[in-house]
Amino acid sequence: MLYIRGMTDADTMTVFDRRTVRARRDRAAARWPEHDFLKREVAERLADRLSDIRRTFPRALDLGCHGGEMADLIRGRAGVEWVARADLSPAMAARAGGPALAADEEFLPFADGSFDLVTSCLSLHWVNDVPGALIQVRRALRPDGLFLGAMLGGETLFELRRCLMEAETELLGGLSPRVSPMAEVRDAGGLLQRAGFALPVVDSDTITVGYPSALRLMRDLRGMAETNAVIQRRRQVPPRTLFALAAQRYEQLYAEADGTVSATFQVLYMAGWAPAEGQQKPLRPGSAAHRLAEALGTTERSTGVKPGG
Repeated sequence: MLYIRGMTDADTMTVFDRRTVRARRDRAAARWPEHDFLKREVAERLADRLSDIRRTFPRALDLGCHGGEMADLIRGRAGVEWVARADLSPAMAARAGGPALAADEEFLPFADGSFDLVTSCLSLHWVNDVPGALIQVRRALRPDGLFLGAMLGGETLFELRRCLMEAETELLGGLSPRVSPMAEVRDAGGLLQRAGFALPVVDSDTITVGYPSALRLMRDLRGMAETNAVIQRRRQVPPRTLFALAAQRYEQLYAEADGTVSATFQVLYMAGWAPAEGQQKPLRPGSAAHRLAEALGTTERSTGVKPGG
């Protein structure tokens, strides 16, 4: 495994403390199999999208690989013969096995045109300069190469966010950034376009996970290395009563009939192609050769309203 040191946080405007993200992943690596269920579930859903594409991608990169779940799923699928793994955390990259390196998504060390496919599963939501990272991904792809990504969206953990805000307001008289800012569907599409990807597609999915208690959820987030790394977070050690009060609120508001609580994870799925000569182009608005009514077997009726009227 090779460790590539990137630039410092001072070189870019930062929302997240990337050193903290790296340290938490390093810590989580030792017991990662106990907490990797969400990564495995999302990786399977993302890999299924690859199976729907009639192309082959001999050389691939699993970016933000964690324990190598995505790499394991895509190898041998869609003609993938070789997969490199890369993660911000050296400990995670070592756990992933295979050809692996520790590298920062914001400062990729790969030459232009190195890969036919780049995947990124549940890592980009910790990147400060997502457009810059995606531009580097596009450059690392060969012409007509494919990027497939999944990142957590803005509805993720809305239950926990509310309860922490209420508990902190009651105990400390104010709020600190305890829940990381996350993208919406429309944001993800714009990110792909800004990065120069052709034929960008974005959709979202919601995964609901049941927990015996809110405190168990919080421990699991720590095991997943998904706890707060916002650079402006309050640095003082919070009182123990904060999380106990937040857990109590959580169970009051979101408990199921059997006493368990639910946690929501919104996942944004992204796909885009590196531009290439002769690549399929999206149709111009109004240029469809067939009417939607014909496809649906129904009759088109005018609303009497003209576009823009």
